[in-house]
Amino acid sequence: MGPAGIQLLFAGTIFSSAFLLFLVQPLIAKQILPWFGGSAAVWSICMVFFQVVLLAGYAYSDWITRHLRVRAQAALHIVLLLASLAFLPIVTSARWKPTGAEDPTLWILGLLLGTIGLPYFLLSTTGPLVQSWVARTPWGAQVYRYFSLSNLASLLSLLSYPVLIEPRSSLLQQAHGWSWGYGAFVALCCGTTLYVARRWADVPLQQASGDTAAVPEKPPRTADYLLWLALPALGSWLLLAVTNHITQNVAAVPFLWVLPLSLYLLTFVLCFESDRWYRRGVFLTLAAAMLLLCAFGLQDRIGVYVKTALPIYVIGLFALCMFLHGEMARLRPGPRYLTRFYLMLSLGGALGGVAVGLVAPHVLPAYYELGIGLVLTALVAAVVLRGRRWLSVASVAVAGCCAWFLLLQVRDDTVDARTLQRNFYGTLVTLDRQKDDPADSVRRMFHGSVKHGEQFLLPARRSEPTSYYGRTSGIGRAIAAAPAGPRRVGLIGLGAGTLAGYGRAGDVYRVYEINPQVFDLADTEFSFLRDSPARIERVLGDARLALEREPAQGFDVLAVDAFSGDSVPIHLVTAEAMEVYLRHLRPGGIVAFHVTNRFLALAPVVAKIAESKGLHAVLVHDDTADTAWLLDTDWVLVAREAEALAREPVGAAASAIAPVAGARPWTDDFNNLLGILK
Repeated sequence: MGPAGIQLLFAGTIFSSAFLLFLVQPLIAKQILPWFGGSAAVWSICMVFFQVVLLAGYAYSDWITRHLRVRAQAALHIVLLLASLAFLPIVTSARWKPTGAEDPTLWILGLLLGTIGLPYFLLSTTGPLVQSWVARTPWGAQVYRYFSLSNLASLLSLLSYPVLIEPRSSLLQQAHGWSWGYGAFVALCCGTTLYVARRWADVPLQQASGDTAAVPEKPPRTADYLLWLALPALGSWLLLAVTNHITQNVAAVPFLWVLPLSLYLLTFVLCFESDRWYRRGVFLTLAAAMLLLCAFGLQDRIGVYVKTALPIYVIGLFALCMFLHGEMARLRPGPRYLTRFYLMLSLGGALGGVAVGLVAPHVLPAYYELGIGLVLTALVAAVVLRGRRWLSVASVAVAGCCAWFLLLQVRDDTVDARTLQRNFYGTLVTLDRQKDDPADSVRRMFHGSVKHGEQFLLPARRSEPTSYYGRTSGIGRAIAAAPAGPRRVGLIGLGAGTLAGYGRAGDVYRVYEINPQVFDLADTEFSFLRDSPARIERVLGDARLALEREPAQGFDVLAVDAFSGDSVPIHLVTAEAMEVYLRHLRPGGIVAFHVTNRFLALAPVVAKIAESKGLHAVLVHDDTADTAWLLDTDWVLVAREAEALAREPVGAAASAIAPVAGARPWTDDFNNLLGILK
């Protein structure tokens, strides 16, 4: 094999491993998302798992390159590669479905370990291990360019999934396609391993040269190890914190995590491709400006407006990661300490991910990790720049400003809040809004930036429906159109409990809610549930999983109103979910989908599913411009019989739903979010 062929073999192995490594992340997360209420926290937990397993892979690579000869490395690695084929295909087993009593964090971690643990581990070892072998070849001086190549492959994989793969294939097809790709990777990696063991086993490491030799080939100092740890830790911290912020508080689009992760990877590609991309003077100035702007944006002044906040945090993440990863690239060692460098890089990334994904939800009452991350980044900059006193002092001053803005954010969150709580499912806030007319004063519940209901404080008005649930809304009309006798109503998603205010003596309202804190707040902060004449039944856990297990409930109306951010969780808007709902519906009953959304056009999705099942669907748009305590809403009402949707007061407000050309009905195996962006 010629030099070009050998380099192509190394490059192909590293590229394919990185491409598959990042392709499996959205694929597996999408498989398990429906089992945990469609919560955005599922992705954060998955990210923590991926980072920890990546750390384990880098630790493995570092250990075997230091303690085993090349031929022993090859033998061990080939055995593990072949053993990992037993995990294929990567289709999550139904035995992992939660019952609702488990800790979702631990359950997700166990599920991922049992489904993709060993294949993901082997993919994560490939980059540093193959690069350690490359360092023995005449091309060893170019070794860090392979790291840049691996990040480029990860970036291409990440971008191709929502644009090319997700809209054109089902989840099962994706899982099987990935599994075949992994099988090809195993064959390629085994070939590379055997070739190295035969051709380069006794060749010593090459001395790095050129622009890739940032420091001499000498043992790293303790300060180097600490910076190798701190810089990637803060990059990972900011990635997850910015993702949480823009999906929870700015634009609650379920796939918006792709954008920050893409920029995060791009900074690795640029900083390790060569030294010409990172210019300290340019990015140091830009990073300082974006630190201050991002910290200022944490307040309500600009923090929740898409046109201002989204660009600020996206550009800010890029600038800060360019600084962090650029400084890390300046500190990279020669080939002798390459695997140790990657191990520390991975350990730092895992620590940052664990801090934001696992620790913060349990110790911080709201999303304050972004502000904390900004302060820490400025302080680390002061350490990195300690050789230039005035720059170090300026960095400390920037850290002080960021800390001040963080304190203002905490003050803004707490000064009017009656309660501020956080768990796996996000942050819940209740607060009172006093109006000039006391009769109009209300108590509100928010999940992130999304209102989840409100109630009048005046006792005489407490049972009056508000926000999304007025009597002229789709759900208000559906309940009014139900039979005059005792009604049985199902509520998927509780919020403040407003819909219980429609209950009458003899009615039964059965509430499905995945977040126990919502039940607590509905009981302690609002009175809809306890004031309702209806009998209230409670089911804690994911609504769809509960409905799948329960006998038929015979609902007259079933309201699907389980918001996650600003969108109904996808697993509640599929053909299979519709089958579950229909089993629990009485003849003449109505399923009401709340599809009010700033970013996604969900009405055609529900209509297409209804059409595929031979059902009837109408849209009820409620324009409430003249009523301050009501919001404009869109509800899609679905029924087996057209007559059910013609009953008053539904018929008077019902309108047809315009179909989307070429749209396919969503299933548990297929959905296309990009296709319904407004």
